Amino acid sequence: MAKNAASADDAPVEAPTGKGRPTPSRAEQEAKRLRPLVPNTKEAKRAARADMRSRQERARVGMANGEDRYLGPRDKGPQRRFARDWVDAGWHLGEFLMPMMVVVIVLTFIPSTITQTWSFLALWAYILFVVADMIFLASRVKKRAAEKFGADKREKGLGMYAAMRSVQMRMMRMPKPQVRRGEYPAL
Repeated sequence: MAKNAASADDAPVEAPTGKGRPTPSRAEQEAKRLRPLVPNTKEAKRAARADMRSRQERARVGMANGEDRYLGPRDKGPQRRFARDWVDAGWHLGEFLMPMMVVVIVLTFIPSTITQTWSFLALWAYILFVVADMIFLASRVKKRAAEKFGADKREKGLGMYAAMRSVQMRMMRMPKPQVRRGEYPAL
């Protein structure tokens, strides 16, 4: 009994001969390789810069408009969009924190110690109210997201995402607000 015995079915199959196309002429090969000896890098760089600029502009506009494919990983997804819309629909104390700080800085230039002291106390009280508003907003957004998407499917960090967005002034938020004030997203 031979293990390596060839059977009648294993007859060698003839492979096709040739490469299936004519051999290119020398002139055709040389014409394919024609290119300038010194590459025109200025034009290539200029074209690459223009292309990069147009792609960046498209991405910037897409991100500002909230298009999902242009958003970073922090802002992607329907739950993040829901949180953004919920924050953008309401008024929050955190939006006015920066202007309040500017007012306090201006008030510190007044040489009256009483004015400076009261302005700092007012600022600290305002900061406490802002923190309370952020906590309340985070819990509300998490609760509404659980109602809409399901408690087991809610993303982590959704409340913090909403709270941090509420501290930014509305005109400086990115992606830009997609809803008007009072237009809360549907559950």
